[in-house]
Amino acid sequence: MNQLTIRGFDAELAAYIQDLARREGISLNRAVMRLLRRGAELDAGKADDVVGSSLDHLMGTWSTEEADRIDQALEDFSRIDEAMWK
Repeated sequence: MNQLTIRGFDAELAAYIQDLARREGISLNRAVMRLLRRGAELDAGKADDVVGSSLDHLMGTWSTEEADRIDQALEDFSRIDEAMWK
């Protein structure tokens, strides 16, 4: 395995790397490697099944009642209007 020292990155990038590592539960090194590979487009085919993490902060925040209301509100979208497909 090769070793590389990187100098000169700013506080914003350092905070992003630390946040990524914390969110994903991975080491800082692994977070940096993930970002480098993504930036170099070396993982292009591997991310096809990834949904993303932009809504992760909402996971587990709804109460059962809120989830039920959302399910009811979305129920119409699961019905197929057969007349439209004739």
